[in-house]
Amino acid sequence: MIGVALVLYGLPTERGNMLVLSRRRDETIMIGDDIEITVVDIRGDKVRLGINAPRHIPVHRKEVYDAIKRDSSKPPLAPPTPPTD
Repeated sequence: MIGVALVLYGLPTERGNMLVLSRRRDETIMIGDDIEITVVDIRGDKVRLGINAPRHIPVHRKEVYDAIKRDSSKPPLAPPTPPTD
């Protein structure tokens, strides 16, 4: 059996230090008691992650999350006017 490699260090970001962990395929990271992030596959420079979280916690790719936030800050569109006969 291959030993588990775990690298733990801080990476400076605009919000403070980011926790950086190294994982191999089929290894999991836990966030609290309810969220599991598993490395499903690694192909070249792409990593596929599986995320298991409770339904009440939304999970989005960052670019989708940013688009949702951007759209939610706009005023809602008026409902379409029904046609008059």
